[in-house]
Amino acid sequence: MPARIQPTVRQMRLGAELRKLREAAGLTSRQAAALLGTSPAQMSQIEAGNAGVSEERVRRLAVHYACADAELVGALVEMATDRTRGWWEEYRDELPPVFQDLAELEHHAQFMWVIGTAHVPGLLQTEEYARAVLAYRVPELPGNELEPRLAHRMRRRSVLSHEGAAPFEAVVHEPVLRTRVADRRVARAQLEELLHESERPNVSVRVIPFDVDGFAGASSMMMYAGGRVAALDTVQRDAPYGSVFLDAAAQLLAMRTLFRKVESVSLDPAKSREFIHRVAKEL
Repeated sequence: MPARIQPTVRQMRLGAELRKLREAAGLTSRQAAALLGTSPAQMSQIEAGNAGVSEERVRRLAVHYACADAELVGALVEMATDRTRGWWEEYRDELPPVFQDLAELEHHAQFMWVIGTAHVPGLLQTEEYARAVLAYRVPELPGNELEPRLAHRMRRRSVLSHEGAAPFEAVVHEPVLRTRVADRRVARAQLEELLHESERPNVSVRVIPFDVDGFAGASSMMMYAGGRVAALDTVQRDAPYGSVFLDAAAQLLAMRTLFRKVESVSLDPAKSREFIHRVAKEL
């Protein structure tokens, strides 16, 4: 099987999890390769996400690694055998790989927790709001780069509305509601869209008002995507030069704790809707 030119974050995660199991078992890459009847080079390719691996091989490795976690093994098999070619593949030649990685992460998420302290979360943005945010970049993006980014962001929203959509919980700080990234009309339309989306049975929007005590999380922006098992959860955070994806156990624990701390000082969904209504009337 030829090596992948550009493995996705999901493919690299599968390889990394197989490497973790091997290391926990105290085996070298060469020993694991011998168990599969392949070369150390091929084993390295598998663990880097640069080469695929069959269900039979995943299960054989799990046995040799003495992994008794049937749910984890099943989830790894699912990752190894997944052949989904989602809509995001259409943008492979137009946008950097991180755009496809994010859409794929959202597609497979069992649940999503989002903290928004600068902008409305991407999956809840209107087209005009998203255009204003994307166009604010310095230096400005030319139209042939801005438009694909905008189209991609709008298509990502479908993950919230299909049948059986995963639970989505967003916590936003009051400045997010009051900041006019474009003008009053766009801001009002965005708040109306937040109210509309919050009516979905799988979507919850909670607000942290200015006057709440105990909130020091203005830099807490993140998206936490639940995996089929907790060990396969992933966090996406914005960085100065793009997105970063976190999946180490200690990082996941820290981000779960952070989300709960932020959530604990937010209004409940009903009171949050009332709050958004009031802000919209003030615009």
